[in-house]
Amino acid sequence: MFRFMICFIAGLGAGLGTGFAGMSAAAVISPMLITFLGLPAYEAVGIALASDVLASAVSAYTYGKNKNLDIRNGLVMMITVLLFTLFGSWIASLVPNTTMGSFSVFMTLLLGIKFIVKPVMTTKETMEAISRKKRIIQSVISGIAVGFICGFIGAGGGMMMLLILTSILGYELKTAVGTSVFIMAFTALTGAASHFAIGGRPDIRCLLFCVGSTLLWARIAAKFANKATPATLNRATGVVLAVLGTAILAVRFF
Repeated sequence: MFRFMICFIAGLGAGLGTGFAGMSAAAVISPMLITFLGLPAYEAVGIALASDVLASAVSAYTYGKNKNLDIRNGLVMMITVLLFTLFGSWIASLVPNTTMGSFSVFMTLLLGIKFIVKPVMTTKETMEAISRKKRIIQSVISGIAVGFICGFIGAGGGMMMLLILTSILGYELKTAVGTSVFIMAFTALTGAASHFAIGGRPDIRCLLFCVGSTLLWARIAAKFANKATPATLNRATGVVLAVLGTAILAVRFF
């Protein structure tokens, strides 16, 4: 029962983060499984990534159905992210002590505060005014940055993408989240497959509980987000990220 409750709570936080803000489930689920259930870190990350796959996919479907998903540029960015994640991982293997496990946690908290204090109010009309060529170039450059950072420090993918899509590429918030979860579904699938191939079969009960809970709450959050006004969505996204960031910091350090 305790195992189920921890997985349910971890999935609740991860699902809300994914559905509202395109946040990676690994940032929430991994520390919960490691701290409260004593799972090895590698196995916990694999379970978190597996939970991310369906949650991100169903969120992307919901955003796409509501025309809040940029597939064309999302594919360009996704391919670049995957390639440079591998490159960043290789570089990190050559440099000792490069891991920065708290990076994504602090970024989650700060990004949450940012959405509350300075909401993203870009409109679709403004976003679509940018030429296709310029958007593709921006997507490639952004994918290189996100991929390398994720591979080098092993964290921060979902948050990095959301920050770049809204602050640098000028996406309106719903399309930014939709595009982010679309990319995350594929990056999480790649990561989960490699983790299970290398680390072997994970704890099946934890895997099923986390996948189910994350999927449920991601679906609920994505449906709410697509119906909300920009102001409400910014506020809700900011609150969710700030609360999750604070909670994860508390779990890790206290």
